[in-house]
Amino acid sequence: MLTKTLQELADHLGGTVRGDGTVKINGLAPLEGAAPDKVTFLANPKYAAKVADTKAGGVLMAPGGESYGRNVIELANPYLGFAKLLTLFYTQPHPALGVMPEAVVGTNVVLGEDISVYPGAVVGNNVVIGDRVVIHPGAVIYDGVVIGDDCVIHANAVIREHCRLGKRCKLQPGAVVGSDGFGYAPDGSSYYPIPQIGIVVLEDDVEIGANATVDRAALEVTLIRRGTKLDNLVQVAHNCQIGEDCMIVSQVGIAGSSKIGNHVTLAGQVGVVGHVTIGDNVIVGAQAGVPGSLEGNAYYSGSPAMPHKEWLKTMGALPKLPEMRKKMNEYEKRLAALEARLAKE
Repeated sequence: MLTKTLQELADHLGGTVRGDGTVKINGLAPLEGAAPDKVTFLANPKYAAKVADTKAGGVLMAPGGESYGRNVIELANPYLGFAKLLTLFYTQPHPALGVMPEAVVGTNVVLGEDISVYPGAVVGNNVVIGDRVVIHPGAVIYDGVVIGDDCVIHANAVIREHCRLGKRCKLQPGAVVGSDGFGYAPDGSSYYPIPQIGIVVLEDDVEIGANATVDRAALEVTLIRRGTKLDNLVQVAHNCQIGEDCMIVSQVGIAGSSKIGNHVTLAGQVGVVGHVTIGDNVIVGAQAGVPGSLEGNAYYSGSPAMPHKEWLKTMGALPKLPEMRKKMNEYEKRLAALEARLAKE
């Protein structure tokens, strides 16, 4: 079991100890249940009073917070510090197991160093796999795929032909990269399937959630840029381009040829129509519908999506609509009666 002093943890995180830096820590726990050999964190000030009751050996918190006599590590971003300590204490390097029995590896495959290919995994022909890549059982890698160093392909994920992954990408179970785009040409009363001959490119540090799908381009590239994270059950259609460090939350659907800027957040169940552009640093609230392009550096909500403050005003007025309608009917009757009386005079 890994054990570190509070001071060593502060040095690891670039923080400052307030209290006893010699306290030994061997793991992490929530504020309420932490023991003296655990460290915890306070990210939301409304829970500050709970620090007084915690038995944790140390608390990660923002500078200047009330310590209630507890040992603390002061950090600008306690939540990020907590994540880094979870990595330090609980994430171990994956052992290099090589190509294990009952894995299937095709011809002309380039295998990097310290890889693990589990039983039941299938790797096609002319595939390039970087160093320290892990391919779990049931994963299928089609012909011509390139996988960069330190990628993890979880069970039953699929990477279709000729798609490319950068370094440190992660595919959760059931993720599909490079499925055919939804393209059909009308042919009388039926539809003729349009071959989708493009690819998908994931840049470094992209993660694809469980059962999420990224469709291959019709002709060129569906592109997801560095650091972007897709949650479970997300659908990205053919020829989309998604910028760097975006957060695409569960059940989002992005139609074909849309362009998403950098550092965009699409909350759960957002729907984006095709051929639109969303600017940098946009947040779109849950269940919003995006029927057109959105300017950057703004927060949108609703369906159709509108600036968040306008949506709040609209939602505030919505419960009053039945009463407003009732009054409008009364006003119409009174106006009709007044007009009839004036007509007789």
